[in-house]
Amino acid sequence: MERGKKYLEAAKLVEDRPYQPEEAIHLAKKTSYVQFDATVELHLRMGLDPRHADQQVRGVALLPNGLGKPVRVLVFAQGEAAQIAQQAGADYVGADDLIRQIEGGWLEFDTTVATQDIMGRVSRLGRILGRRGLMPNPRAGTVVAQEDLPRSIRDAKKGRVEFRLDRTAIIHVPIGKVSFEEKALLENLSTVVDAVMRAKPSGAKGQYLRSAYLTTSMGPGIQLDLAPLMALASAAA
Repeated sequence: MERGKKYLEAAKLVEDRPYQPEEAIHLAKKTSYVQFDATVELHLRMGLDPRHADQQVRGVALLPNGLGKPVRVLVFAQGEAAQIAQQAGADYVGADDLIRQIEGGWLEFDTTVATQDIMGRVSRLGRILGRRGLMPNPRAGTVVAQEDLPRSIRDAKKGRVEFRLDRTAIIHVPIGKVSFEEKALLENLSTVVDAVMRAKPSGAKGQYLRSAYLTTSMGPGIQLDLAPLMALASAAA
């Protein structure tokens, strides 16, 4: 892949070595060259085989400093639950009407929540929402009882991120924006890594976390030193 001049100049600042988390965050902000507030992303290569059900990883992390952008929350609910969701600040609330809109190609939302009673109907959206990471899932805390709707919507608005193992055994998670203070990015980073470590599946064998990199939108990858990264995550527990 041919890289642009700005990328190549930024890449020259990154040494071929693992960095302490604090160093990596400072460098990520320094190497961001785009004209917008770039997203800072964490990429984790796991020692897992995605083909095995007992080696899947999926979970959520509630970022203490949010994601730095408004989060549009869609809630699948009906009756009293729909009223509760609207009062709790959900951006879109509905049942069959929203299902039909999504089947028609509408996807103007960032995360979804569903009440337990409606999941039978929502499940037909699996092929549309699943590949985009938007399908409500009990393990991710996005299929909830009616009384838990306000908390779930509030968490989503604050900056709840979902993570899951992809088919190449990598987890990709945003941890904030380049405009964030370094301390805020460090806190978000440690929270995500702690959540991933807690989600270790029963079938995991050998080294669970093999490598970790920080990047920004269109920026170069910066390798993280695993030992201090793990210590940071433990301290966040």
